[in-house]
Amino acid sequence: MTSNIVLDFNSIKDGRWRSIAHPPGFTHTSGQSSKRSLKEIATSYSSLKQKRAWDLAISPAKSLPMQGFMLYMSGSGVQIFSLGIVAMLLFNPFKSIANINAAFAPFADDKLNPHGLFTLFPQKIIYIICNFMLVGLGLWKCRGMGLLPTGTADWLAFETRGDPPEMFLT
Repeated sequence: MTSNIVLDFNSIKDGRWRSIAHPPGFTHTSGQSSKRSLKEIATSYSSLKQKRAWDLAISPAKSLPMQGFMLYMSGSGVQIFSLGIVAMLLFNPFKSIANINAAFAPFADDKLNPHGLFTLFPQKIIYIICNFMLVGLGLWKCRGMGLLPTGTADWLAFETRGDPPEMFLT
């Protein structure tokens, strides 16, 4: 079945369409973007890369509320579901830190080595701190579940008994 609708885009160039008002917020700029110099374009592209690098640096901190809610919903008992969530929360930040240079390589400046340690150094430091915040959240959950030895009763096997204070007279 064929359609009988024909679109004629050449009619847009007619003067009858020029009388229609522009939508609210529309600004007509003809050729303004082509007047920007190559240096301005490179500078704006470099600043955009920096902003995206900062977004990646704080992305682990953005997931803290969601991870905290997942830990709350998993309960404080030692079940397979809660252990899986805690294991994910403890291992994934270390995987992210191990792949930090590959994660920040697309945002590196063209003049620098994208896989260098000191390329985007402040962003990488914040990224590592935010990942350790996730590890801290996982350790807090482990303490709440009783998996970390934090009480004195957990260390009784390593205590030695002293000599008794009383003396026997014979």
